[in-house]
Amino acid sequence: MNIKTLLAASAIALSLPLAAQAQGLVRGAERGAQDGADVAGPVGAIVGGAVGAATGTVGGILGVDDRPRFRQYVTRERHTSYNYDGDVRVGATLPGSGVTYYEVPSEYNARGARYTIVNDRPVLVDRSRRIVEVID
Repeated sequence: MNIKTLLAASAIALSLPLAAQAQGLVRGAERGAQDGADVAGPVGAIVGGAVGAATGTVGGILGVDDRPRFRQYVTRERHTSYNYDGDVRVGATLPGSGVTYYEVPSEYNARGARYTIVNDRPVLVDRSRRIVEVID
């Protein structure tokens, strides 16, 4: 592998996380880096991490395939919805009181995320109560 290819892959790997501000980035990068390392060693990890970050961003925390199944799970649980005056959007921070947060079952691989129901919409939140994904 020549040095130009390595430098280009490194530049992509470093620029994507800085440019992307959406859901699923970290999980996608982790998976891509691991898969790339398994196939092609350190250079594969760099390229795989960048590609994984980009595709993870598109897929979200849960991933495209898990969303309908998770929505069904939340519907079966029948939790009360919290009435929120603000926009239910990624990046909004929910209040510390009045909202009940629930653990996401491990089968969904949403490490570090909890969920709640806001204005009848399931959302994933991080530990700081910031919405990281709206499940539509």
